[in-house]
Amino acid sequence: MDLHQFHEDRSRRMDLLTDAEHLGIKRFLALDAGAFREGALDKPTKELLGLVASTVLRCNECITFHAENCVEAGLSPAEILDALNIAMVVGGSITIPHIREAWEIVVQLTEE
Repeated sequence: MDLHQFHEDRSRRMDLLTDAEHLGIKRFLALDAGAFREGALDKPTKELLGLVASTVLRCNECITFHAENCVEAGLSPAEILDALNIAMVVGGSITIPHIREAWEIVVQLTEE
């Protein structure tokens, strides 16, 4: 995956969405961002939860976002792979292509 292109596309699309000035969408985006702030659970744990949920729900953009955040939060490849195993157990074999996507990102980021 080309992470540079991912960031470029995501940023462009987010700008288009926020420029629409829809109050409900802005509120939901703020709620989403707030959910991943440090709280009773630390940020790495929340990112792992986001990665597992995104994998089970099969959202590739979300998987990329959370896989990258997991690495940035200091989680080891082994910890991330263990979480992806849980996603596969919960989501079944249909998650395997998405787990491959997530793992490719983790490998790419940890080999840089």
